[in-house]
Formats: sequence, C-alpha cells, structure tokens
Amino acid sequence: MPQKRYETLTDAALMQEFHASKANHESIFNEIYRRYGQRIKVYAVRVLGSEDDGSDVFQETFVRFYHVALREPQIENIGGYLMRIARNNCLNHKRDAKSTVTIDDFEIAVPHVPHYEREELLNLIALALEYLDFDYREAFVLRFYQDCSYEEIAQLTGASIATVTNRIWRAKNKLKTILAPYLAEIAELNG
Repeated sequence: MPQKRYETLTDAALMQEFHASKANHESIFNEIYRRYGQRIKVYAVRVLGSEDDGSDVFQETFVRFYHVALREPQIENIGGYLMRIARNNCLNHKRDAKSTVTIDDFEIAVPHVPHYEREELLNLIALALEYLDFDYREAFVLRFYQDCSYEEIAQLTGASIATVTNRIWRAKNKLKTILAPYLAEIAELNG
C-alpha cells in the first residue's frame, strides 16, 4: 500500500490523521518533526545558552508532545503547542539549575560594526545571552531569532505586550552593556 503524503496537510488535519490510524503514527510524527524540529531546537539552545541543555529540552519537548497528542485530538496549532511545551521545559530546566547572573542595567551606544566582524559579534551576542535573566533572554530570542511579533510573545509567555516590550528593551540594553568592551574596541579601531 502506498504511503500517504502528509506535508500538504494542515496541523489540524495532521492531528486527525494521527488519531485515525495508529499504523501511521511514525510517519505523521516524522512530518511534525520535519516542520517544527529546527525551530524548537534553536529556541531551546538559544534560551538555555547550551547546546547540550537545549538538545535535552528539545528531545523532552517532542516526547511530551507525543504523549499529549495521543490524548488530545484537537491540536490545531502544532507549532504553538510545541513552543509552549519547550518554554515550560526551559523554565523547569532553569529553575532546577538555579543559576542566574544579574547585571546592572545601563545604556551605551552601539557603534557601526564592519561587515567582516559581524559574524564574530553575532557569536558574542549568543554567548552574552547566557548572562540575561530568563525572561529577558526568552523575549529576545523569540523576537530576534524566532521572528515572533510582540503579540505572539505576549500570548506565549502570558505577559502583557507592555511587559514584553520592556523585556526586549532591557535585554538589548543589557547585551550592549555586556558587549561594551568589545564594541568600544571596534569603535576605536574604526574611528
């Protein structure tokens, strides 16, 4: 019997197929993984600041989703549901790790970064994310790495749009503070 192609189905239709036939669970789950795996993995790694921790949360997210999917036939937004599970897993992981670094909040100007130093700066930003409180890091990652709107972030985190806006603003300012020595060196070299 030819295998049914699932990539054209909506999330809701995919879940209906999932519940219609146990024989197709693996193929359907593979399609869900193909659609959303990379997004969830990037989110978890960026928010937790660790490839290993992010990979653990990523795997746990898909395991939990599978168990929920067996009981819940009405999941219409699989990506949103997976993101919510990943967020909760990240929060649990951070709570269990009990390691938060606080940084004084003040502003500095960011100089123009030459093209050839852009990748180095992006790597430094990824490293600097580790020093942000979870709420700031999460808002920053959702906005700039996942391209979520302020409204989407508010809905996902349960915070108001004003709070989300504040968290993103604070995250950017804290990142500028952390990166100040590097940015000053760039300004000096290019000034």
